[in-house]
Amino acid sequence: MTNTTAAELIARSNRLGSDPRVTNYAGGNTSAKGTETDPVTGEPVELLWVKGSGGDLGTLTESGLAVLRLDAMRALAKVYPGVDREDEMVAAFDYTLFGKGGAAPSIDTAMHGLVDAAHVDHLHPDAGIAFATAADGEALTAKAFGGKVAWVDWRRPGFQLGLDIAAIKAANPEAVGVVLGGHGITAWGDTSDEAERNSLWIIETAQNFIDTEGRADPFGSPLAGYEALPAEERRAKAAALAAHLRSVASTDKPQVGSFTDAAVVLDFLASSEHARLAALGTSCPDHFLRTKVKPLVLDLPASASIEESVARLDELHEQYRGDYAAYYDKHATADSPAMRGADPAIILVPGVGMFSYGANKQTARVAGEFYINAINVMRGAEAISTYAPIDEAEKFRIEYWALEEAKLQRMPKPKPLAGRIALVTGAASGIGKAIATRLAAEGACVVIADLDLTKAQDAAAELGGTDVAIGVQANVTSEEEVQASIDAALLAFGGLDLVVNNAGLSLSKSLLETTVADWDLQHNVMAKGSFLVSRAAAKVLIDQKLGGDIIYISSKNSVFAGPNNIAYSATKADQAHQVRLLAAELGEYGVKVNGINPDGVVRGSGIFAGGWGAKRAAVYGVPEEDLGKYYAQRTLLKREVLPENVANAVFVLCTSDLSHTTGLHIPVDAGVAAAFLR
Repeated sequence: MTNTTAAELIARSNRLGSDPRVTNYAGGNTSAKGTETDPVTGEPVELLWVKGSGGDLGTLTESGLAVLRLDAMRALAKVYPGVDREDEMVAAFDYTLFGKGGAAPSIDTAMHGLVDAAHVDHLHPDAGIAFATAADGEALTAKAFGGKVAWVDWRRPGFQLGLDIAAIKAANPEAVGVVLGGHGITAWGDTSDEAERNSLWIIETAQNFIDTEGRADPFGSPLAGYEALPAEERRAKAAALAAHLRSVASTDKPQVGSFTDAAVVLDFLASSEHARLAALGTSCPDHFLRTKVKPLVLDLPASASIEESVARLDELHEQYRGDYAAYYDKHATADSPAMRGADPAIILVPGVGMFSYGANKQTARVAGEFYINAINVMRGAEAISTYAPIDEAEKFRIEYWALEEAKLQRMPKPKPLAGRIALVTGAASGIGKAIATRLAAEGACVVIADLDLTKAQDAAAELGGTDVAIGVQANVTSEEEVQASIDAALLAFGGLDLVVNNAGLSLSKSLLETTVADWDLQHNVMAKGSFLVSRAAAKVLIDQKLGGDIIYISSKNSVFAGPNNIAYSATKADQAHQVRLLAAELGEYGVKVNGINPDGVVRGSGIFAGGWGAKRAAVYGVPEEDLGKYYAQRTLLKREVLPENVANAVFVLCTSDLSHTTGLHIPVDAGVAAAFLR
């Protein structure tokens, strides 16, 4: 980047966006005005750099900036057709772009271009929105800030709001910013540093006023029976409720979940005013676009049983859907986009915490973070006044705004497994790791379960952050550890859709050499282990009512009789028949159960590296390093089978292309005639 003004803007944006006191993920926008040389005329031209639509301040880079000719952008005021047609102005910004223009300009571009200041910050700090949503916010703003911060009545973001703020700044030369009713704050400065100082001063002053002038109990008195459960107990209850909660949030479309038992949530739910405040909904557009206008709140004490909670949640869900449909019908016009779904995005469970939902883990997690912001806003507003968010009609105008719909339509098409949650056993290496890698690449959230926790976590880290994958320890022979791994999936991603029984080991011994301990070890890990994993997973899949897949990584040896592997082949045959048995039993719930029969997967295999390879090489009379080539030459296709080939088969089985296939075993052996299924 060669322009110093733009470089300063990005640095300031990153600092502001990384501070949770300042703004939330993808919230707010910043700008700077400066000069650049016009490559056509060679003359200097005054430009506006502003964060583009959909970007995030904390991670903003040059490609995320929209770049406009300032004189052309300001000239749009002459052709502005008025509030009733101001949505047209977003398209008009395209005619003011400099060069290729960078990112798409957002609706807030007018605010930044029309305000007569070199640097402008528009932010959504909790303390600032507390003033913006206080019933007497205008008077409180004057009291807390004097003449240095002005008040702007609620107006939907757009060109007129930019004109309003520009006029207020011109009429209040001492002001360094404004509080936007129902929305947030805007600050400015002659330099980048001054704009940042003014933004932080407004936020700090607002928070200090709340802390010193506010009530000590803004959420009311403690609510008996609604206090937080002990940590272990509340997380156990969260895991027990998670599958059913996901079914509640996924009636219209499958969603990924995120759980938090942060103190701020638990304290809110343990207070007497939480139901009243939650019903009022959020106010800042950035909040309710992600959280919906209000959450679903379980109105039972923390001591309520799982059965009582599930029954009441079903009643509340029916009411919620009816209320949301009524909200849509009341405010929709002939031009409104179709209703996007009537399920809650936020579910609050007293004593336990909050579940938030979205199309993927990041969206779900961010929705929860935004609702925590909303709780902080409500606390601040109730401390100094009464919380008074924008009214329902205005919320609808934002939620079903044509410009918001256009933004949603511009989003890239989701990957094939987006919204699906997978658990793969024995996934820290070999076939399991290849499967986990493929599933994550196709959009799934993945839980890597392995006997070695460190390796599981390292493998998960290779796939990305915790929004993509987590690693857990699981000895599949332990009922407790299997359940713990399922619970980890529920708490990390809100549910479970796809289970791959891959954990295994092998001992290459003849019948007479095979001990009872050898036999038990093989059967405990693969036959019993697969049973334990499938049983624990099936309960979740049934509770969710979303169908799902269980896949067994069996073996060619489940149908082929070879020498010196009695225990291994027998347990693989056990797994193969589990596929058929579970397919018959779980089909009524929409759960598909299928198997894969690999053979000769030497490269990257933990089994082969653990001694099985040497034993099999000895049986066949070839060097161990040539075992893969040997296996390839005995196949019909003369191709070596790799872990990725097995992963490809797993992917195909759990896509919509095989939505009507269950009880199937797919050979991935490059063609072994003796193992053909009959």
